[in-house]
Amino acid sequence: MTRLSPIPYEEWDAEALRPLTGGRTVPPSNALGLLLNHPRLARAFLTFSTQLVYRGTLPDRMRELTVLRVAWRNRCRYEWAHHVLLAREVGVTDEEVEEVRRGADTLVNRAVDELDTTSSLSDGLYAELAKELDERQLMEFVFVVGAYRLQAMAYNTFGVEPDAGMDDAGMDDAGMGDAGMAGEG
Repeated sequence: MTRLSPIPYEEWDAEALRPLTGGRTVPPSNALGLLLNHPRLARAFLTFSTQLVYRGTLPDRMRELTVLRVAWRNRCRYEWAHHVLLAREVGVTDEEVEEVRRGADTLVNRAVDELDTTSSLSDGLYAELAKELDERQLMEFVFVVGAYRLQAMAYNTFGVEPDAGMDDAGMDDAGMGDAGMAGEG
């Protein structure tokens, strides 16, 4: 159920979207339409999220697996559907997507789950991540988890539906079961 309707595409505020678009025309998006209900917030948030996604140093595959795990744990259909597409574009396999869904014992899944549950990382898990990532990447990893958890909250709260043509890849109520909270599907 949509609680806050996205702003219609023909009414979009191009200046509010500039941090993301650089002035380019982008296709309709329910998430962007939602953000445009508050143009100043949209501009500020898109500046931050564009830094993480397009200017960050976290490896693309790791970022997308991280976002998918956040989306799955938080039962966010929009985020899941959108990022399954992005993950495939950067080489994430169907098997890896299934590992996210199942809560397989991967470094990314464990780190996202721990951050999502405790808002911190244990010394052991931090050390494992530090073997794979430099300091900036470690910071970005934590900020990606937090930023996409925030987005999941907003999309779920306001009822943002996947865009036309997006497949939520089994993220329906029956497909989710308790996987989001328990980490296993």
